[in-house]
Amino acid sequence: MTLEQLRIFIAVAEQQHMTRAASGLHLTQSATSAAIAALEARHGVKLFDRVGRGIVLTQAGRDFLGEARAVLARARAAAQALDDIAGLKRGSLSLAASQTVGNYWLPQRLLRFRQRYPGITLQLTIANTEQVAAAVRDGRADLGLVEGEVDEPLLSATPIGGDELVIVVGHDHPWRTLARLTAAKLSTTGWVLRERGSGTRAMFEATLRRAGLALSDLDVRLELPSNEAIRAAVESSDCATAISALVASPSLAAGTLHLLRFDLPRRVFHLLRHKEHSQSRAENALLAELSATPTGSPGFGYPNHR
Repeated sequence: MTLEQLRIFIAVAEQQHMTRAASGLHLTQSATSAAIAALEARHGVKLFDRVGRGIVLTQAGRDFLGEARAVLARARAAAQALDDIAGLKRGSLSLAASQTVGNYWLPQRLLRFRQRYPGITLQLTIANTEQVAAAVRDGRADLGLVEGEVDEPLLSATPIGGDELVIVVGHDHPWRTLARLTAAKLSTTGWVLRERGSGTRAMFEATLRRAGLALSDLDVRLELPSNEAIRAAVESSDCATAISALVASPSLAAGTLHLLRFDLPRRVFHLLRHKEHSQSRAENALLAELSATPTGSPGFGYPNHR
């Protein structure tokens, strides 16, 4: 059974005349008759009776007519759905983002996207960089946004913005009076750091290696899976942390954290896609929106940073 056969059956049923139905469908009478005959033969049921020069629906035909109309209505709705998806009037995107990106950089950009494309539903999961990469690789997320480097052959990574890593301490920490923090001093205080697998942690470890240090050279007192928990812990302790300027910004403005002058590289955020998955229009539209918005962070330009 095809949609074309259903369309022909409905037209004949409504016209109760083969020739008039064929004319309305812009088909020949023989093609119209053949479609009805094929439908009846395929299912072993008679749909029309001939009465004089006309035709009328059998009981089976009357019973089938409602179902046929419903199927065609669903087909039209499905076609409209595809048109809407192609035109970004409807659709959905499943996103996964690492903590700094998902909590601080992404929300305002997603809101702008939704205002522009209100029919596109967005679902966001926040995890660490490794977990985000795994979600995209395994098909649990259409797109991933991370602040760490990802070494995954199945994924492509497109630069999409960035921020700055900073070292901060609480307002009572003895380092607060330093004009500049040196690498030699890094091992002289306690540290609160993100968990393994986070982009923030990986970038700080890379900075230590460039300074000839390892994480084992530091007094790491606590590892936490939340930027907010780290910020609160450092505000109320004698420990230091390396954290995104986006995360530290409110506390720096409030004076509950102090920013130390120490050379840390700017880091780039990346949008992750699975190389073997087709790219939807909604994905491309989101990428365009993210690329069009400012990529700086509140951390740039603090007077005591560089």
